[in-house]
Amino acid sequence: MKYPHCRDCREEVVWWAFYVNICQTAFKGILGLLSGSAGLLADSLHSGADVVASAVTMVSVKMSDKPADDRYPYGYGNIQYISSAIVGLILLLGAMFLMYESVHKILSGNLKAPSLIAAVGAAVTVFTNELMYRYQVCVGTENNSPAIIANAWDNRSDAMSSVAVLVGVVASVLGFPIADSLAAIGVSLLVGKIGLELIQEAVKGLMDSSVDVELLQTVWRISTESPNIHSVYFLRGRHIGEELQFDIGLRVDPALKVKDGNIVAEAVRARILEEIPHARDIRLFVSPAPVVAVPARA
Repeated sequence: MKYPHCRDCREEVVWWAFYVNICQTAFKGILGLLSGSAGLLADSLHSGADVVASAVTMVSVKMSDKPADDRYPYGYGNIQYISSAIVGLILLLGAMFLMYESVHKILSGNLKAPSLIAAVGAAVTVFTNELMYRYQVCVGTENNSPAIIANAWDNRSDAMSSVAVLVGVVASVLGFPIADSLAAIGVSLLVGKIGLELIQEAVKGLMDSSVDVELLQTVWRISTESPNIHSVYFLRGRHIGEELQFDIGLRVDPALKVKDGNIVAEAVRARILEEIPHARDIRLFVSPAPVVAVPARA
């Protein structure tokens, strides 16, 4: 982590996201009704889905802190992927609803230009959501939290949808009333795309997808550069929620005693924990390197 207080931000950011989304849902909903903007009302529903998503994230971040037990010996970290999938599903279902309502309005011919006050509401929410995105993506990245990062992208999608609403409202006021409904359709497509991407990433995490190749290369380098390590014969890594887990097979100098071999392996573990953020569970398998027979002289 960059700073000591990054861990404190992890506990605070989900509450900020929750309260901000509640305020935005009410703010955009009221302005949408007063101005007659379908796009802003659609954006209000999007923020309402964000409230649910933030609540899910809060619960998952809290539960992922529970220590491993007999039932879940690898801990509760993967619940953050479940949370990320739920957020994605909420966004996808919300997008389908917005698409249906907007298309229905266009086909019915019930098109009226909204009041310019809707543009003010959209502009305010663009700024607020982009600010929350930057805050959450920083906290999520520093804490390696898929749930917080998913929630950050939820706010980014809200910011982009509000941009579309802003453009649609201005165009409607200038004489193109269909633009407001088209903006709502654009919002639904954008939100649906982000929802699908979050679900895909969550599935990858739950299926124990490998960590990045760069991280594996770093672990390999640390291991092979350590004293008395002959080679690495096995290496793999996976994500467990916010944490990284590695399985490493080490071959040590065959002249070492078992006790000394374990000391060498623990030194490797200490270096990995020091150099790789979020590495927690490192399983080491130590074997003596094969002895190469020297041919006898004739």
